[in-house]
Amino acid sequence: MIPPQPHLPDGFTVRLNRRVRVRDGGRALIGGAPTRVLYLTGAASGMIADRTIRVADAGTRALADRLLEAGMADPVLASLPDPDESAVTFVVPVFGRPRALDRLLDSIGPTASVIVVDDVSPDRAAIMAVVEAHGARFLPLSVNGGPAAARNEGLRHVTTPFVAFVDSDIVLDPDATSTLLRHFADPKVALAAPRVHGLQDEEGLNWIGRYEEARSSLDLGVHPATVRPRSPVSWVPGAFLVARVGAIGDGFSAEMREGEDVDLVWRLAEQGWRIRFEPEARVWHEHRQTVADWLQRKAFYGSSAHPLSMRHPRDIAPAVLAPWSVGVIAALLAQRCWSVPTALAISGFAAWRIARKLRRSEHPMRVAAELTSEGVLASITQTMALFVRHWWPLAVIASLFSRRMRRALVLSSVLDVVLEYRRTRPRLDPVRFGVARRLDDLAYGAGVWFSAVKGRSPRALLPDIRRHS
Repeated sequence: MIPPQPHLPDGFTVRLNRRVRVRDGGRALIGGAPTRVLYLTGAASGMIADRTIRVADAGTRALADRLLEAGMADPVLASLPDPDESAVTFVVPVFGRPRALDRLLDSIGPTASVIVVDDVSPDRAAIMAVVEAHGARFLPLSVNGGPAAARNEGLRHVTTPFVAFVDSDIVLDPDATSTLLRHFADPKVALAAPRVHGLQDEEGLNWIGRYEEARSSLDLGVHPATVRPRSPVSWVPGAFLVARVGAIGDGFSAEMREGEDVDLVWRLAEQGWRIRFEPEARVWHEHRQTVADWLQRKAFYGSSAHPLSMRHPRDIAPAVLAPWSVGVIAALLAQRCWSVPTALAISGFAAWRIARKLRRSEHPMRVAAELTSEGVLASITQTMALFVRHWWPLAVIASLFSRRMRRALVLSSVLDVVLEYRRTRPRLDPVRFGVARRLDDLAYGAGVWFSAVKGRSPRALLPDIRRHS
């Protein structure tokens, strides 16, 4: 289904996000995903007060929609209308784990409409008993098809305008669903997802649990965001999603056992729908805490790379680089006396080329220098991530024969830990955090390589070198 033309309701308010810089007296905005410079007319810039735009007429409606589409602004929750929580049905795919299901249904509450889809659990009688105790609807499957197929079967029985897909190992905050439903005041929103925290049981968290608490693959951070490929938040996990039933069609790709949530997000984004990540909505996930289970799950996440590359070849690349930034990285990796001067010269030339395209700016060279600096830092960060995550088998082999590669790999491994430790501030000492961080990347990268070899395609491992400046 194609999303409708934007008609944000009066009073709908958006705020420029933290990545947006205002320049030229408010007539130029720098930010978004991908990063761009957006020039405003005097009338449009006058609609922005204290970085916010409140919809009151056709002009403010068009500007707010444009900023949302560019990833430059986020809705202000307080401005969104109170939702009708009876308009949502919960669909819960289960395979065993009756105690976790009981805990989830307790958190959903007794008044909600809930469909539990049993994916041929080994203890179906126990699942049925929990479902009956909570007054939910029980929908048994005859063949195990995986979570995507189970969710789709539940979706076929939903009669409300919205559906909430929730895994059985989740616990909901009482306000999570209503908070996400507020975002559907924007008619172009198809999906909304909460922040996923780690659930602490009676025994507390071990060192793996504390690492996951700070650096879980499911936790997408503290800032709201528009979700789309190659943006700061490029996907949301299927652990808990609220969706507009009329937007998602038949739902997930049932043949996918992994990466089905990413595939759904990317398909909807390609169709022009908006997907929102809202950290004010909170749920808790029962993270794995034994090393073997944890590493297996990380490798499982990585194994979705090849199936996704077949469906979304332009979006799966582990890094997106401009040709000039490849030159900068190559110069730095050479580790010669001329490396830094060459990298600076390439960056300067790139800034000059960007400045030529910014003639409408009052200070084109200053803006170009900012954009180029950000591009260099992003390229270095992506390269480090390639070495320690996606390309680590090649990097390790190369380091056996090259002292320069060995230095680059060691520096990437250490600097990555330092930056992540500083960013996440975990309840864990730096040494164990560093060990967990490296094991995380090793397991995920192994999953990517396994899927690429199994699929006989390196597509999921190849960076996208785009011809832009």
